[in-house]
Amino acid sequence: MRAVTFQAPGVVAVEERPEPELLDPEDAIVRIEATGVCGSDLHIYHGRVQIEPGFTIGHEYVGTVLAAGDRVTRVAPGDRVLGCFQTACGGCWFCRRGLYHRCEQSRTFGHGATLGSLQGTQADMALVPHADLVLRKVPEGMSDDVALFAGDVMGTGFHAVVASGMRPGDAVAVLGLGPVGLCAVQVARACGAARVIAVDSVPERLQVARGFGAEAVHLTDEDVRAAVKGATDGRGVDVCIDAVGDPRALDMALRLTRACGSVQCIGVYAERAEVHMGLLWLKAINLRGGHANVLAHVDPVLEMMAAGVLDPSPLVTHHMKLDEAPEAYAVYDRREALKIILTP
Repeated sequence: MRAVTFQAPGVVAVEERPEPELLDPEDAIVRIEATGVCGSDLHIYHGRVQIEPGFTIGHEYVGTVLAAGDRVTRVAPGDRVLGCFQTACGGCWFCRRGLYHRCEQSRTFGHGATLGSLQGTQADMALVPHADLVLRKVPEGMSDDVALFAGDVMGTGFHAVVASGMRPGDAVAVLGLGPVGLCAVQVARACGAARVIAVDSVPERLQVARGFGAEAVHLTDEDVRAAVKGATDGRGVDVCIDAVGDPRALDMALRLTRACGSVQCIGVYAERAEVHMGLLWLKAINLRGGHANVLAHVDPVLEMMAAGVLDPSPLVTHHMKLDEAPEAYAVYDRREALKIILTP
């Protein structure tokens, strides 16, 4: 089968790999029919997240179940499914408390030995451990473009809002309008935010945020702090979501957030970062971070998408073939695409 593999920083390739085989009674094998290129994949592409050369990358996927182990009961061969970006055992101390993202046996697709050596989903087929927990049937009539978002990007945007403690009527700022940030904008509006201020430097992304009901502010052409103060009677936002994963964004988030407000870091931090603890302490800000508990959120996210309350389809700007993956990564790295979906 074909698979997209990491070769070196800035280099991916499409190579032939052995077809996956069932290794455990809880496994399933999925024929991949749509897989996304994600901002997290760019961290691998740039060498920021370490991975072994030749490892299959990718972690977003929709497809059809080809085979399932004897203990898989919720999906069966022939089912059209979407999958979450990481696995969980369902039985450890963390899983029993619904903290699936901290499962003691968690593995993340396409991230190498550091995150469980689970081959990625930018391929013709993928092995899915703990299939009953990781996979969901795609609702009738839902397109691949929409379903793909439930297992990562929309689930991550949903987690950012829920974990922040946002309440109806709050003012929210979202820093960074990649797909995750834009999904957070949409979720915040759907969950009752009175105002959402969306910040980025790419005009096309700001326009999408406006379409989702946000007040768009250009990072460099406008005064972000003045815009936030003007929208909140000088207090600052109740919640600020850092969807960038950069110390500068974190510092801005602390400055935009009101006293006793919340900063939620959903962007990837792979290195040390300084936090202005004096500012955080003086303002009594709640700071939260970590990757998203998508396995806990996938069902409500899927239901909200099926009902049309959440609609990620405007984020998909490019469809490309799996064999075009090297060019897809180059296009995404140049910020010429918002979301790229690869198909066989």
